[in-house]
Amino acid sequence: MKRVILIGAQGKMGKAALSGLRKHEVITASRSGDGCDFHVDITNKESIKALYQKVGPFDAVVNTVGFCEYAQFEKMTEEQWDTTIQSKLLGQINVVKVGLDFIKDSGSFTLISGILNVKPIPFAIADATTSGAIDTFVKCVAHELPRNIRINVVNPTVLEEAWDVYGEMMPGFQPVPGALVGKAFERSVDGFISGQVLFVDA
Repeated sequence: MKRVILIGAQGKMGKAALSGLRKHEVITASRSGDGCDFHVDITNKESIKALYQKVGPFDAVVNTVGFCEYAQFEKMTEEQWDTTIQSKLLGQINVVKVGLDFIKDSGSFTLISGILNVKPIPFAIADATTSGAIDTFVKCVAHELPRNIRINVVNPTVLEEAWDVYGEMMPGFQPVPGALVGKAFERSVDGFISGQVLFVDA
């Protein structure tokens, strides 16, 4: 059994991840903290550090959050870009950077991206751009992590459980069950792979 920190545990993607982590001791965290063990804001390094300090020794971190703004490219404001970059991109990078001082040897990080960087849709340029950047970050930084620490990213299509929210903006997409996405998180945490983008698509 591993001690796994799950960030974003109350969201639909967090619940999908949890379905693949049930054999472990899962410590939950979210921005609001509601229904979770701890509060964390991944856009704030001190908040991330405080989470790790409170949890104590851990084997893995699974992050399932990254807020994105949606708008047409020509109408995207600097503030909208900044919000997306600070959360989906730099927030996740800092989950790893800060976590290196706390995670056990041979531990693992699992981040989240999304299928829109390879299957673009209207209004999602910020999501697609930062998802692509996270995929690249994981593939490259895996070569630089110390102490046999691993890192992967789950790149899922839309969840069946979220189709009522996103289905209208994703015509022609086939949603997948959260349990299938949970298997990708399980593979990342329990396997030996590193630097991999784990696509979950129909």
